[in-house]
Amino acid sequence: MKKLINDPFDAVEEMVEGFCAAHGDLIRRVGRRSIARLDAPIQGKVGLVIGGGSGHLPLYTGYVGRGAADAAVIGNIFASPPAKPILEATLAANGGAGVVYVYGNYAGDVMNFDRAAGLAAQQGIRVMTVRGTDDVASAPPAEAGKRRGIAGAFLVLKAAAAAAEQRRDLDGVVAIAERANANTRSMGVALSSCTVPANGKPTFTLGEGEMEIGLGIHGEPGMRRGLIEPADLIVEEMVETILGDLDYSGSEVAVLVNGLGATPYEELYIIYRRVSQILAARRIPIRHRFVGEYATSLEMTGASVSLLRLDSELSACLAAPADCPMFKQH
Repeated sequence: MKKLINDPFDAVEEMVEGFCAAHGDLIRRVGRRSIARLDAPIQGKVGLVIGGGSGHLPLYTGYVGRGAADAAVIGNIFASPPAKPILEATLAANGGAGVVYVYGNYAGDVMNFDRAAGLAAQQGIRVMTVRGTDDVASAPPAEAGKRRGIAGAFLVLKAAAAAAEQRRDLDGVVAIAERANANTRSMGVALSSCTVPANGKPTFTLGEGEMEIGLGIHGEPGMRRGLIEPADLIVEEMVETILGDLDYSGSEVAVLVNGLGATPYEELYIIYRRVSQILAARRIPIRHRFVGEYATSLEMTGASVSLLRLDSELSACLAAPADCPMFKQH
């Protein structure tokens, strides 16, 4: 294992310390593993709390600020945060209009966020939850509620955050987030594994010249494994699978091409090139474009593609300004 760390078991603590020191103009620490935007809580505004395991920066820690989340919770690498820091973040985000939780659909996160919601309810805070379920490779359409949340979670939280900034009520913010999630589909490909510092060895093994289509961001099994193919063929398989899962015809879309941590931007733009060609051939207009690292998996080599089927409200929410440590839009 070759990493720029000290003690592997101190890596997350030291990351949080450095993150808060670097971005103290935008966020503040409200607990050992929870942060909030400087002006939180904002009275009369629905609070947005996001979070999950570390190892996925910018997701979720990097998306706290104006036009983004009010607070975020930080778990160990690839592990859910406990209920206590989730409650701390909830209290920091609560402006009296209720709080929305947005996070990926993983068993540990579900258990601990639900537990925190129960504790918040005891303090008179109304909490509602939207779980990201965009990964088409993780379950068939008939079991869409069991799907994992991957990079498409960025699109969901961005839409929810904009709705909250517009001072929509709790039900209104949840409706936007649920609609964004219901209309988002993602699929990824991995060319290499990653190493969790506390484990000291790769999470999984890919043979020389192998790739895995549909792999999860924690190394969960994908749909198939095989020899690496040209980028265009990989993109075609991912995009055609997404288009086969949801009817995008007649709608504008947002496209997110996401790097998993060790993929050069040059390759991400090669991927975007082919995505745009496929959508143009299908007469599906692209309204919003996001290319970069939005939800990584430590130093995994690979990428994912997400498509969000837009309506006028979702499009306006994605276009709204945001100012947070790892995403800025004017």
